[in-house]
Amino acid sequence: MAKRKAFITGITGQDGSYLAEILLEKDYEVYGMIRRSSSFNTARIDHIFGDIELVFGDLGDGSSLNQLVRTIRPDEVYNLGAQSHVRVSFDIPEYTADVAALGTLRLLDAIREEGVQCRFYEAGSSEMFGQVRETPQNEETPFHPRSPYGVGKVFGYWITRNYREAYGMYAVNGILFNHESPRRGPTFVTRKITRAIGAILRGEQDELRLGNLEAKRDWGYARDYMDGAWRMLQADAPDDYVLATGETHSVREFLDEAFAYAGLEWDKYVKIDERYFRPSEVDVLLGDPSKAREKLGWEPNVQFAELVRIMVDHDRERRHTEEHYV
Repeated sequence: MAKRKAFITGITGQDGSYLAEILLEKDYEVYGMIRRSSSFNTARIDHIFGDIELVFGDLGDGSSLNQLVRTIRPDEVYNLGAQSHVRVSFDIPEYTADVAALGTLRLLDAIREEGVQCRFYEAGSSEMFGQVRETPQNEETPFHPRSPYGVGKVFGYWITRNYREAYGMYAVNGILFNHESPRRGPTFVTRKITRAIGAILRGEQDELRLGNLEAKRDWGYARDYMDGAWRMLQADAPDDYVLATGETHSVREFLDEAFAYAGLEWDKYVKIDERYFRPSEVDVLLGDPSKAREKLGWEPNVQFAELVRIMVDHDRERRHTEEHYV
């Protein structure tokens, strides 16, 4: 029996690297799309480099997507590629929207045009809820995005629904709440905090600049969430699912947990910097994963305190010369 083929956009990111590991464990043939660059950004997948097939392409280039879908003919497609930093999306809104919104459309249309019978996963985001209408948020909660990133993801969500309904494609949306890990990029607040702790303990840093400490998020472990993404494509029928822990914690609570675990007092190091405030803030996100639990048998295995400690432990051991994840 031939191996199932999976095609991942965004394979060099946090989520892509965990998903690739999971698929390899399940004996898939894994293809990952990367953009051409003068230097490789493959630190997260270097340990599985020989087990996956990397192919050049770009979500901004429809012809490359058509060619890749036609030649690979995957059984499953996971669209994880994006400019995923919410604060940065205000600085480069056009590029962010082009990749998150039209990139999804280009990939869906490549699958349709090439007549490839595959299952498609779109990486949605809790940022689509934005200024929330109800708490907790579930699959029926209306969207009110508060950033160019969130707006682009709402388009990606609806175009995925549209192709499912118009063309009968097996296409699903995973509405994932914040998910973190030692592979999170260093500009995201959780990783920024844990990297700073490691640097402080090594005497390399004496100050950490942050923005809004009162923002509350539902934080889970990225690998758990990629298991959920895989489960969505194994169901009998396509549907949309929220993945979340059902708990919310503020940035301040993350600081409390992380610095206390490292034996430090965060208020001696943290400085508030207005540059890190968003033009429009999302104050609280809290997900209800009941549907995924009932229909997919999915549960988050790693809770908040354990997640913080996994990240602190990694960054406490990390040498300052190690290649950064970006």
